[in-house]
Amino acid sequence: MINKFPENMSVDTVFDKYCNTVYRLAYARVGNKFDAEDILQTVFLKLCKANVCFNDEEHLKAWLLKVTINCSKNLLKSAFTKLCEPLNDTITAPTHEVSEVYLQVAKLPLKYRTVVHLHYFEGYSCSEIAQITASNEATVKTRLKRARERLQTTLKGEI
Repeated sequence: MINKFPENMSVDTVFDKYCNTVYRLAYARVGNKFDAEDILQTVFLKLCKANVCFNDEEHLKAWLLKVTINCSKNLLKSAFTKLCEPLNDTITAPTHEVSEVYLQVAKLPLKYRTVVHLHYFEGYSCSEIAQITASNEATVKTRLKRARERLQTTLKGEI
């Protein structure tokens, strides 16, 4: 059997290494712990079923992030999600340190939240984010700039 993962990695090691990354991106996009967990499971099920041989770990990570974005888009577009009322729960963000900046990022519109998360939390360049999100590099740069401006405005009001 040919291993589709780089460096003879197994599904278990891929999950252990990237589950937090996938979960954080899903949570950043949908803003709900339970939906983020569902997306996490869906992404790794798709990974197991996918007929893709990955060139290296970066290719694998980019694939996981792209599938996470697509799954969250599907969830946000679904009729079920549009018809549901959100629960007023007090669940905080799934990070170890919940800063005011993180809370303000969570309030940004989805298109800004996604690029900010991929750039600052995952460390991707603008060109890599453009490939992952299937958009132009100029669009990514513009979204990052506008997100920074919004964050600057809201955070100045808090100080």
